[in-house]
Amino acid sequence: MGTLLVKMFWSFVRISPMTFGGGYAMIPLLEREFVEKRQWITREEMSSGLAVAGSAPGGIGVNAAAFIGYRMKGVPGAAAAILGITLPTFLIVLVLGLAFAQVQHHPKAAAALAGIQAGVAALILVSAYNMGRSSLVDRGTMITAAAALVLLLLGVHPIGLIAAGLLLGHAAVLFRVKREGGRLLRQEPAAAAAAPSYKYADYYIADGI
Repeated sequence: MGTLLVKMFWSFVRISPMTFGGGYAMIPLLEREFVEKRQWITREEMSSGLAVAGSAPGGIGVNAAAFIGYRMKGVPGAAAAILGITLPTFLIVLVLGLAFAQVQHHPKAAAALAGIQAGVAALILVSAYNMGRSSLVDRGTMITAAAALVLLLLGVHPIGLIAAGLLLGHAAVLFRVKREGGRLLRQEPAAAAAAPSYKYADYYIADGI
């Protein structure tokens, strides 16, 4: 257990300093490290974790780290992940904060920040695409995502959208279960191996918001 905690801690320590622009820019690196490279969690689990991390208070990067750590090793894993993701950035921001006042008006510093911002935008688009591939699985989720995007552009507060998504998703599950006589909550043996490990209701409350 201790070896895995150390590996997890150092994985987050390596990822944290390489991320510019906040937690959303960190998502592609988390997916590459923990889903593709180490295969500690599945892509579906990552998508569910990001849905929870994005709807919970706080930064999505720290929340996602806590989810991954807890999913692997419970509370000790969450503690190791949070420490690994926050310690490097704390030290870097501390140093940059002391130095930024001296270079903030320098043309080269401004040009470097502009280039970083453009790269961050690309990282966020990649993470949105990857999350959409595993979250937008049917007409209902696509309509929900499109409606949420329109409402966000119109200025609706994200908390209101999250609350509405919870209520509408729960209502949709109840309606479908009632219509199908409860069969949507049970997977057939042949489909169970290929399907994600969560139930249909869990999918609607998590990925389907």
